[in-house]
Amino acid sequence: MKLLVCVSKTPETTAKIAFTNNNAEFDSSGVQYIMNPYDEWYALVRALELKEALGGSVTIINVGPAANETIIRKGLAIGADEAVRIDAEPHSALYVAQQIAEYAKGEQFDIVFLGKESIDYNGSEVGPMVAELLGLPFISHATKLEMEGDIALIEADIDGGDAQLEVKAPFVVSAAKGLAEQRIPNMRGIMMAKRKPLAVKPPVAMEDLSVAVHFTLPPEKGDVKLIDPENMEELVRLLHEEAKVI
Repeated sequence: MKLLVCVSKTPETTAKIAFTNNNAEFDSSGVQYIMNPYDEWYALVRALELKEALGGSVTIINVGPAANETIIRKGLAIGADEAVRIDAEPHSALYVAQQIAEYAKGEQFDIVFLGKESIDYNGSEVGPMVAELLGLPFISHATKLEMEGDIALIEADIDGGDAQLEVKAPFVVSAAKGLAEQRIPNMRGIMMAKRKPLAVKPPVAMEDLSVAVHFTLPPEKGDVKLIDPENMEELVRLLHEEAKVI
């Protein structure tokens, strides 16, 4: 099978979030970056498991500057065969999806994997956009994926339960928790990653139809009030008069 895994760079989960340039840009000063966990732990690892079971190859793709090559090399160390970096700043989900789709159009991938969302924007937008641009079926929030020939048997999270789906390759799928188990790159993988191909390609000219112009931090959380579990009348009063949720 020929598999493509889309990976993104996100701030480390404990990074302090702040904005600069009149709240128009993320302040990256002192921020450590990682590969988006949903891309790494679930999408990439499940693609590698399919390759190991069925044969084929796994390519990872990232849209971003040269600084992103550290996380790309980690994907190669975990087991991807080759990598592609589209040399462009990812200003919007649509722009990223367009760049990925333009590359994938000429490669005839059987499955395109993504994480269900990135942990910074949590938009879940790139996957369905890539599928639409490629004219392929899209399955979101997959928690299990098995292949029977060219038919994928998929379980996916939906509101209130799970869905069992069948889809014929090629298709695009976003990975949720449960699809695979995290892999830690070993020393051999890290050394081999240095010799694996990483192609850098120029971006295709695209127009951003929506661009973030201002960011706002959420309000700080207020003080917590602890109510004696025996005093339900006080809890109900506070929920009604102060929280105004009942």
